[in-house]
Amino acid sequence: MDLDLRNLISQMTLEEKAGLCSGLDFWHTKPVDRLGIPSIMLTDGPHGLRKQAATSDHLGLNQSLPATCFPPAVTTSFSFDRDLLREIGAAIGEEAVSEGIAVILGPAVNIKRSPLCGRNFEYVSEDPMLAGELSAAIIQGIQSKGVGTSIKHYACNNQETARLINDSIVDERTLREIYLAPFEIAVKKAQPRTIMCSYNKINGTYVCENERLLTDIPRKEWGFEGVFVTDWGAMDERVWALRSGLDLEMPYAGPYRDELIVNAVRSGELDESVLDRAVLRILQMIAKQTATPGDRQGYDIEEHDALARRVLCESAVLLKNEDVLPLPAPASIAVIGEFARTPRYQGAGSSKINPHKVISALDELDQRGIRYDYARGYDLKHQSDPVELTARAVEAALGKERVLVFAGLPDEYESEGFDREHIDLPQDQNELIAKLVAANPNVVVVLHAGSAVRMPWLDQVKGVLLLGLGGQCVGSATVDLLYGDVNPSGKLTETYPFELQDTPAFTQFGKRFTTEYRESIYVGYRYYEKAKKKVCFPFGFGLSYTTFEYRDMKLSATSIRDEEGLALSLKVRNCGERAGKEVVQVYVAPPASILFKPVKQLVEFGKVFLDAGEEKELTFTLGKRAFAFWNVNINDWHVESGTYRILVGSSSADIRCETDVEVTSSRPDVPVPDYRENAPMYYALPNRTLDIPLDQFAAVYGKPVPPSEPSRGTKFTLNSTLWDARKTLVGKYLMKMFKDKTMGALTAQAGTDESFIRMVEAMINNMPLRSFMMSGASYSLLEGILLLLNRKYLKGFRILRKEMKHLDVDLTG
Repeated sequence: MDLDLRNLISQMTLEEKAGLCSGLDFWHTKPVDRLGIPSIMLTDGPHGLRKQAATSDHLGLNQSLPATCFPPAVTTSFSFDRDLLREIGAAIGEEAVSEGIAVILGPAVNIKRSPLCGRNFEYVSEDPMLAGELSAAIIQGIQSKGVGTSIKHYACNNQETARLINDSIVDERTLREIYLAPFEIAVKKAQPRTIMCSYNKINGTYVCENERLLTDIPRKEWGFEGVFVTDWGAMDERVWALRSGLDLEMPYAGPYRDELIVNAVRSGELDESVLDRAVLRILQMIAKQTATPGDRQGYDIEEHDALARRVLCESAVLLKNEDVLPLPAPASIAVIGEFARTPRYQGAGSSKINPHKVISALDELDQRGIRYDYARGYDLKHQSDPVELTARAVEAALGKERVLVFAGLPDEYESEGFDREHIDLPQDQNELIAKLVAANPNVVVVLHAGSAVRMPWLDQVKGVLLLGLGGQCVGSATVDLLYGDVNPSGKLTETYPFELQDTPAFTQFGKRFTTEYRESIYVGYRYYEKAKKKVCFPFGFGLSYTTFEYRDMKLSATSIRDEEGLALSLKVRNCGERAGKEVVQVYVAPPASILFKPVKQLVEFGKVFLDAGEEKELTFTLGKRAFAFWNVNINDWHVESGTYRILVGSSSADIRCETDVEVTSSRPDVPVPDYRENAPMYYALPNRTLDIPLDQFAAVYGKPVPPSEPSRGTKFTLNSTLWDARKTLVGKYLMKMFKDKTMGALTAQAGTDESFIRMVEAMINNMPLRSFMMSGASYSLLEGILLLLNRKYLKGFRILRKEMKHLDVDLTG
């Protein structure tokens, strides 16, 4: 095939080749009709199909075609089930085929560095191995239907604040072990058709023009064969990006970018073979498309609906149960909370699916003929008297055998485009739960949240069922779980801290210009265990309506060389009277070292179904990477000789079986980094708010840490934002103009939806000037604005006189 494609490339003009490397519009690639090269469509995911047939945007604002809304990754990850993720992927792939989609933009695998990240509901875990394995599974499912995927956002896009201009300052070991590892696993196991590069810089260079991150690591080390595509509007220096390995720019940003490529080739600045390389990759992607537009009967809607319901049943996490669940039938129940009637089943932003239907808990209770007393309890729009709502809720709860409180985070608390400011539920919900507990001891909280939240009422309630965000069948699955039709089997894929200040990135999260990853490898449970800090719920935690016993753990050998691999087996028995599933987690604890390391880390996992009283044997195989760390002295994975502890448990804090294995390094003479003198805090983390001194971080980073903000008097560039320029007269005027126009259009389309308003305001504040080309502004217009911002008024006004018509741009898409 490559021979035919190379022949095709030889027939293309320079302009056609340059054009193929950028979009036709918001979602399509350019065709070359005279050579029979078709346009293909990429579209948002990742927990369903978001195909926009008319007005396009990347915010989730404009309507998309109906599709199955599966639970987002925050929830599906709780399943710890590779097979289930493949099923979800296959279903999404079928829907994409029916609509002629070539590439789904997902899955999203960024590490949950902090619970404040506004997009955590789209991400898998705080653990890189788990994130990579589950992402590989959904990629395999989608691509089994002939549809491509775009794993994102590569890499270190762990906050929404200033995501288009922020610089992630991260040491090499942490980059490799934590933030690149999920992408590496997915590439090696599933070969996604594309990788989407993130908006941000890493260590001073935008990802879209970083040759090491685009070519050296993924292509030469991991064997990635596909296309690198920008996130929408992430392009910085077009020619440099192409040279570095960035193939496709999306969306179309006007003719200027294509002209840059053409001019660079003609001037000799860019070798045409570099352009041909990108064109070949794009043509290979186009040639792999087997999806062609079909009718809506191309898949079984009811079957996918049933899968969405089953996915939540397999994923929800039972966090607390003091003999209140499953609900007895019949039983008198009160149902409290607006989420019981209008559930929050997905997040806001570019992943927002238009579902075929949404089933609430009240819908399902009514369908089953179950009697209940309902009270709203709180008002998400804050338009009703909270005292009256609480009084009605308390009245409904009095004397009931069970009180079900549906609580959680509203849309405006977490969304693409901005980060959370705290990890609290709305205060009126916390106060409501406290008053309900005082009125009735048998309170169960059903929790909707895309990331960790504080639970000040945890000791007072008798049950907590965490749904994450439950997808379109959230109500049906919730009732299945509450009444015991399904036994909960989900486990937490992120640690739930007691307080925000307990989190490892607390002092270094959400900075505007540079975000220093001073916590290094100590993300999630790696930090809490090393610092011996108590948590609300540990990584991997989840209860069941039955109990499981682990026994008879065996290793294939008591000593191995690091390249040999190790087999592990154990038996798990269901000791209760209900069938259920258990997630078995395998951790490895390293021996003492002169290099700081986590107490232990997850290296394998599996999920097993057991009937009441049934026992099964599980087997796992651990390879070299289970024992390895990234050694910056040799720029490679390295295993130290020593005694490693193999631990198997029901959570990171609940270890049931453990034993030792002696591992001999194949490279025993390789020097191991030693930071004990220059960075001692990494060896003994304080049991308080983590605040690594700058000099100790610099020692691990390996070079001076760049300043956290630009120096005063720095010249404005295309990477400057209107927020940066707001103190100038021109910047203040332009910011007001764009905000007034955009917010007016937004209100007309979305009403007073607070999450959309916050998202668009954040976008305007943090959008570099270069990104306005995506919204219709010409390069000349931006050049004129830059001249004015830099006080070159005469030249600036001359340009603007010619470009005034371009000021009428539409930032909503």
